[in-house]
Amino acid sequence: MISIDGLAVTFSGTTLFKDINFVVNEKDRIALMGKNGAGKSTLLKIIAGVQTPSAGKVSAPKDAVIAYLPQHLLVDNSRSLFDEASQAFSDVLNMQKRLDELNHELTVRTDYESDEYSKIIEEVSDLSEKLYSQGEINFDAEVEKILLGLGFLREDFQRPTSDFSGGWRMRIELAKILLKKPDLILLDEPTNHLDIESVQWLEEFLVNEARAVIVISHDRAFVDNITTRTIEVTMGRIYDYKVNYTKYLELRKERREQQQKAYDDQQKMIAETEQFIERFKGTYSKTLQVQSRVKMLEKLELVEVDEMDTSHLKLRFPPSPRSGNFPVIADQVEKSYGDHLVFSGATFTIHRGDKVAFVGKNGEGKTTLVKAIMGELEHGGTLSPGHNSMIGYFSQNEASLLDEKLTVFQTIDDVAKGDIRTKIKDILGAFMFGGDSWDKQVSVLSGGERTRLAMIKLLLEPVNLLILDEPTNHLDIRTKDILKQALMEFDGTLILVSHDRDFLDGLVHKVYEFGNKRVKEYEESIREFLERKKMEHLRELEVKK
Repeated sequence: MISIDGLAVTFSGTTLFKDINFVVNEKDRIALMGKNGAGKSTLLKIIAGVQTPSAGKVSAPKDAVIAYLPQHLLVDNSRSLFDEASQAFSDVLNMQKRLDELNHELTVRTDYESDEYSKIIEEVSDLSEKLYSQGEINFDAEVEKILLGLGFLREDFQRPTSDFSGGWRMRIELAKILLKKPDLILLDEPTNHLDIESVQWLEEFLVNEARAVIVISHDRAFVDNITTRTIEVTMGRIYDYKVNYTKYLELRKERREQQQKAYDDQQKMIAETEQFIERFKGTYSKTLQVQSRVKMLEKLELVEVDEMDTSHLKLRFPPSPRSGNFPVIADQVEKSYGDHLVFSGATFTIHRGDKVAFVGKNGEGKTTLVKAIMGELEHGGTLSPGHNSMIGYFSQNEASLLDEKLTVFQTIDDVAKGDIRTKIKDILGAFMFGGDSWDKQVSVLSGGERTRLAMIKLLLEPVNLLILDEPTNHLDIRTKDILKQALMEFDGTLILVSHDRDFLDGLVHKVYEFGNKRVKEYEESIREFLERKKMEHLRELEVKK
């Protein structure tokens, strides 16, 4: 049991949150929710012990292991993948090495009555007890199981970690955390760089094998599948619900409606009281009543309504200029880098108005094919953009390409042309950039804010072929809902590279699966695709048995 008592964080005279209290019990799987900037990541860092609170403390049993996966991390570049993952057992391996050294020393020493000999005996006993409590562990088998589950191949095991991209490095760190079998796992946006199969594997691992979990995630399906409890951080305090995310949304809506009613009733009472005071403040016979009501107002504890619900905000893409009937036609397209074949034989046609998803494991060629469609790289076969295809592209690193010296408003004003310039403030507001943030420099924005700002740039010029590569990374669930609705109403052609099942569900009606050097087309929704793939997977397991 890990206890969070009276936590508070204050900086530059601003209180992020205060008097935060809750207990994490074994088998708790907690989603930490709240809008960007509410303090979720800060709270996670304090529990992890990497940040100090202004007040309060985190209490845990002496031998408790708390493992933390931040959004951004570094791993040692000098080790192989397998050796880096094996660092999870470094403490145990060091204890075993020390025990072997001491046992050897006992075989050669003859000073049985000396204090030094007694100390060695005590240390051997202590280390033996600690190792015994760990149980029999086949370290290599454990490392192999976790790495394969997270999508690595056996041929990757001896590759240096420097060969891997940021997303794969995040998986290496996740592997080390899972191998430690900690008492509490803290995960900050763990699915951002995982493909759909790896996310499903992680879900099963956390549900069946983790002792306790606290997760920050904007992947609604992932959160719903793994969590049994939701803690919302809002306006400097928390609300603790013993339910999953979907049920929490219902309860939060009820809570906010009750708060709004209490607020409205109180405001009405305050107005009536102030009217009475104003009306009778010069009337001698009413002096005591007036003074009594003035004092009552001074002592009144004002009802607060939690963060405003912005679900009514509506985002629209500009009308699309009409394209030809077939915006993308591929015939036997293939791509290699040297001897490494990414995919071959890709033959398909995307029709005007299609909304399609590119899915599959990382490294199978999804982004590569996108770049080929845009004419950014050479390839084999024929790939023809259709007549009058006007492409709008959002890359995975689009947010990092923004000019950090510009303000939010300047970023959009510099690229807006014509009548759209009169609507910049409305567009910023629709993406939750209020007037107080227009003068903020890009350099101080969070990852989610940068992604939203980069997304706005897509709205400024009409396009009829929209290609989005992982657009939901760092977006909170509410912003994703607004974007999803806008994409559903978009009247052009849409290609989405994404691992976010909930975002794709109901949005795309055709799936292109990348894997085994091929690109397969399925005329079905993402839900139907996943259900069928899971059945195939189960049948394969039965055949193996």
